[in-house]
Amino acid sequence: MFLEAKNVTKTYLDHKALDNVSIEVPEKSIFGLLGPNGAGKTTLIRIITRITMPDSGEILLDGKPLSSGDIAKIGYMPEERGLYKKMKVGEQAIYLARLKGLSKKEAEKKLRQWFIKLNIVPWWNKKVEELSKGMQQKVQFIVTVLHEPRLLIFDEPFSGFDPINVNILKNEIKELNENGATIIFSTHNMASVEEICDHIALINNSKKVLSGDINEIKNRYKTNSFKVEYAGEISFENLNGSDILQITGKGKINGHKFIDVKLKEGMTVNDLLNIMIPKVQIIAVNEIVPSLNDIFIKVVNENKRHNE
Repeated sequence: MFLEAKNVTKTYLDHKALDNVSIEVPEKSIFGLLGPNGAGKTTLIRIITRITMPDSGEILLDGKPLSSGDIAKIGYMPEERGLYKKMKVGEQAIYLARLKGLSKKEAEKKLRQWFIKLNIVPWWNKKVEELSKGMQQKVQFIVTVLHEPRLLIFDEPFSGFDPINVNILKNEIKELNENGATIIFSTHNMASVEEICDHIALINNSKKVLSGDINEIKNRYKTNSFKVEYAGEISFENLNGSDILQITGKGKINGHKFIDVKLKEGMTVNDLLNIMIPKVQIIAVNEIVPSLNDIFIKVVNENKRHNE
């Protein structure tokens, strides 16, 4: 395993920010670190980046305890941006790149390439305070990835961006991953996670409550539900709530009628189709797989009830 947090606990005064949390981040994965605000995500990131230390537990990189020498292998873009407002963009970017070990010449060359790529060359001689929040984030993104670290950590990277720039950044993150970087992506935006992540861990109330491959998790939470599009007339009144199915939605889609049904345990979609085919024309049948947002809400609510 590329990165592991093992039984990490951290307390601030009387608040336990992390309670015996363990996660495993596969190499070259895009790993979603999820949870409500205040769940403990940022605390775990700060421990991984050695900004703070755990009270107990450890962080392993390539199977060895993470050391200060490993920090050069990490690029971290925090949610709270840290650019100097009065400095010019290009001057500051070179300064931050040199802190990461790049020579001035190498830094200038790579920065010019990134500024061209993200279409921000005109900002080179502007002061940071002249840029919008979203534009400042573009600069911070560049200085985070410039030294080509093996591990990249983005904490709410899309905050403040319009949809066009969100897509630009998503594509850059995917490309960095394709080129070999392992990425930790911390957010509570489930749509973004579902689009780009392949593994996740959900932290709630300082504890890890769910983790694993995102497709396996979605399959785990399936409820034997289906959407059936059809043409014709059929009554489900005698079947709704019966031992066969429960209707969870109906209406029109793509010019056809549809029905959403949750089949009872032991029933299959073939049983449903056997009821419908003699009476209507079947247009399409699709299994309803829960979204990550649905799973997130379900797990957090279950965890809340468990703690009450």
